[in-house]
Amino acid sequence: MSKAKVATTSLCGCFGCHMSVLDIDERILDLVQLVEFDRSPINDIKHIEGTVDVGLVEGGCANEENVAVLREFREHCKVLISLGDCAINGGVPALRNMVPLKECFEEAYLQGPTVHNPEGRIPDDPEIPRLLDKVYPCHEVVKVDYHLPGCPPSADTIWAALNALLTGAPLELPYQLVKYD
Repeated sequence: MSKAKVATTSLCGCFGCHMSVLDIDERILDLVQLVEFDRSPINDIKHIEGTVDVGLVEGGCANEENVAVLREFREHCKVLISLGDCAINGGVPALRNMVPLKECFEEAYLQGPTVHNPEGRIPDDPEIPRLLDKVYPCHEVVKVDYHLPGCPPSADTIWAALNALLTGAPLELPYQLVKYD
């Protein structure tokens, strides 16, 4: 029997959710008995190949590149899990949603207290992904099957979800795995 395939990607966030994946510690040895990693920092594969059984996405969509990566990623995932508050509701990056984008640019590049920009130019190189009007949670861009909340979700929460999905057990997350009070 072939192993299930798992892939991960990170959008606009801090990479903390991937750190929680690594924080499953010695259980990662149990995980590699169940899965083959496709795109993931665990094996340094940068592009998803074919179809994967489970995809884990962290971060929200702050720019056009994030949206393109997420849409392509979703196309390859049978099951997609949003990891963490940035993927679920925009998280800290979404704090900019309260300020018009024009004002964000002006503060960052023209009027900020530490800005030195004698030309008064806002960067517009075509290599820089264009920012969206706001930061969007993943489920507003593609269909997401499961959400694991937290900043970041605990390693135990991620382990419980992956283990259930990969072994066919019911996905049950007890209160102590998803409480943040």
